Amino acid sequence: MKSTFTQAERQHWLSTLAKAPAEQLINQWSAINLSPEFSWIRAPETGTVMVQGRSGSSGNPFNLGETTVTRCSLVLVDETIGHGYIQGRNHAAAEIVALCDALLQQNNPLVLEQIIQPLETAAQQQAEQIKRKAAATKVDFFTLARGED
Repeated sequence: MKSTFTQAERQHWLSTLAKAPAEQLINQWSAINLSPEFSWIRAPETGTVMVQGRSGSSGNPFNLGETTVTRCSLVLVDETIGHGYIQGRNHAAAEIVALCDALLQQNNPLVLEQIIQPLETAAQQQAEQIKRKAAATKVDFFTLARGED
């Protein structure tokens, strides 16, 4: 099958799926009522990965600590391969990510409209809420009086 998506598009939808809350992902998957046939390449398995940080977001990388990750890979009956990686131990969510990845490679509009777009909207709303909360606590030190007359 000839792919009609770019690498950047696939990276974007995998990122969106990986960052989504597991409950929301499972609920949205259940709502679209898809059950494609597939075989496991790698059944969901949980492990740890080292997370790196950077001082000031630009300094040299350092090992921040470990986090739990669940991953899996599957193949649909038409030989489309899907991969799923999520933070945490939720095997069902990792399976859904892999299924969505495979179905999106097949240009499935239902997955795009009913799962990816709502997840993107929710993530944008959450980011805006965080920005509003941060802006409400912003202090402008240039307006403070120094006590000198």
